[in-house]
Amino acid sequence: MRLHELYPFAEERKNRKRVGRGSGSGRGKTAGRGHKGQNSRSGGGVPAGFEGGQMPLARRLPKRGFKNAEFKVVYEVLNIGRLAQVFAGEKEITLDDIYARGLVKPGAAVKVLGVGSIESAMSIEAHRFSASAVEKIRSAGGSVKSLEQNLDV
Repeated sequence: MRLHELYPFAEERKNRKRVGRGSGSGRGKTAGRGHKGQNSRSGGGVPAGFEGGQMPLARRLPKRGFKNAEFKVVYEVLNIGRLAQVFAGEKEITLDDIYARGLVKPGAAVKVLGVGSIESAMSIEAHRFSASAVEKIRSAGGSVKSLEQNLDV
């Protein structure tokens, strides 16, 4: 059995209306389009949202928000408290280590935030760092390596 064999059954399907096939069909001559006018012509009619020349609603309303979604960068956030917990005793944490431990999705952009505390000196690599995260890591004697131009570091 295939999808097209399910429902509706062939006898229940409505046939399309064939217009312009003689006066006896009930849809002959003008084929239901009436006489003259824009909508009677081939290719006639107005586009969706057309308001007869009046300034359309879509252009009257103010435009707000982020409109360039194709280039939007979404960061996976990671707190330094979690890093300190998972990588306890390690001195260097690379992006590959973070991916390998399953803390974020592999290949995702990572931003380290300053929630939690860090006791030992660690060298941490990520795409971005918050200012509080940088302060806490450096005060513990560690270092940060940002893989992007980061205004916070």
